[in-house]
Amino acid sequence: MTPTICPPSAPGRFGTLPRKMLAVLVTAALSVGLLVGIGGASPASAATGTIVSMTFDDANADQMPAAQYMASKGMKGTFFLVSGFIGFPGYMTLANVQSLVAAGHEIAGHTISHPDLATLSTDEATRQICNDRVNWANWGIPVANFAYPFASSTPAVETAVQGCGENSARGLGDLKTRFSCPNCAVGETVPPADPYYTQAPDEVESTWTLADLEKSVTQAEAKNNGGWVQLTFHHICVTPTGCVAPSVSTTIFNQFVDWLAPRAASKGTVVKTVGAVIGGTTKPAVPGPVVPPAAPGVNAIQNPSMETFDPNTGLPACYLAGGYGTNTPSWAVTTDAHTGTNAVQLTMTNYSSGDAKLVPSLDLGQCAPTVTPGTTYTIGEWYKSTAVTQFALYYRTANGLWNYWTSSPWFAAATAYTQATWVTPPMPANATALSFGLNLFNNGTLTTDDLSMIQGGTPAAAPAAFRSSTASAAAAPVFQTAALAAPPTTGGPKKNKGDKITTHNTVPAPDGGKPDKSGRDPKQGHQPGAVVLPPFVVSPELTRG
Repeated sequence: MTPTICPPSAPGRFGTLPRKMLAVLVTAALSVGLLVGIGGASPASAATGTIVSMTFDDANADQMPAAQYMASKGMKGTFFLVSGFIGFPGYMTLANVQSLVAAGHEIAGHTISHPDLATLSTDEATRQICNDRVNWANWGIPVANFAYPFASSTPAVETAVQGCGENSARGLGDLKTRFSCPNCAVGETVPPADPYYTQAPDEVESTWTLADLEKSVTQAEAKNNGGWVQLTFHHICVTPTGCVAPSVSTTIFNQFVDWLAPRAASKGTVVKTVGAVIGGTTKPAVPGPVVPPAAPGVNAIQNPSMETFDPNTGLPACYLAGGYGTNTPSWAVTTDAHTGTNAVQLTMTNYSSGDAKLVPSLDLGQCAPTVTPGTTYTIGEWYKSTAVTQFALYYRTANGLWNYWTSSPWFAAATAYTQATWVTPPMPANATALSFGLNLFNNGTLTTDDLSMIQGGTPAAAPAAFRSSTASAAAAPVFQTAALAAPPTTGGPKKNKGDKITTHNTVPAPDGGKPDKSGRDPKQGHQPGAVVLPPFVVSPELTRG
């Protein structure tokens, strides 16, 4: 989903300035001649008539019939696709994308996992943009243009887009509609004054009528050199009932295409892809910056003692609340810490299946620690728990997707802080990063603190500060009893320490209480390859609703 108006608390392209306020300031500047607008002595003078681009975000599968209908009317669209979504349920397959290319539509970039780029480090944003282009190039579909997820950017992100080889990047909400920006210009200049933040109306939603779509074109036509109008669609549904927002009905979409098609002859209004408007060559894909692995003996975990708090998530910075299945988990930062002042307590209720866990963020390198293929690592985590727990481990591949890998043996419940340690198998040949965390797969509570990940194959490799120093805090014994005992929501308001967090990301793993397909005792953990789950990305798009 791509909101068009950044809330005051969102760090968008212009800091914390709301996009509506920005539109007012831009309009005021236009009125006194500080900025060049449509029809002035600017690049707009190169345009004749009005150009419309039909653009589609995210790779939603319900866009395919719309693409076919456009093609039947001789129109080509631009599809800003998230490479990490391809093949997920509800999203396009690679074969779908190849059919779009064969029909003459343009494929363009939209990152690997649809994050808010303005909230990331510059290097992480660069990886999202550059490595997305690398994915498309590896699939034989090079891309040359880009759209910002959530229409959110900063000058540094715009520089990264250019450095990654894109020819342009689209924003949203900077052209006039009845929903926002009423005093804005009605069309973007051709060529754009800023190709790395091209202006477009806000996204098309269910509140848009056929008349609204038509007006976005006719108001541009009414201006001399009416400029360029990029219309942005997400979901296109047969019926609006049950359709995920933002959406428009198939009926309205097709009626608009029917209305638009003859205007090339009657009004000189033409439909072009973004690439056809921007022009330029398609540059080679270049990978984003690589994070080197931690040196031997150095803890690779960012914010290992959880002392840095992220008010956007309500969790420690660089950590992710994850889980799956039928259960009700909640997380909260607590002062009941092993060291320092912070730890995180997970509470599980209504358990039926699946698990929940806190893990280092499954990203492209800002938080997830880099690994060397073929190398073993000693992982550690201090915990207190009313139920058994185990490590669930994930690895990232070069295309930015994460895979469930393996799990450790179970560790027994502990009333005092106890360190769980485990030596991983050698990292897979295609692994670029590792994330892990102790989980709950039963009702109860689990408090965790002080994570460590050290290259090497013995628990002694763990940092001294995180190793047990007293008999009362000994390394956790592997849980060996015969049977499991009976069990005793980015972008919202800022959160405080101790707030209960009930939203989480889909991070799959096998059910810890069941054997894998080899019949191995679940208390001994799952060996690599014993459980194969589809690769995934962590994204707000895949977890909405």
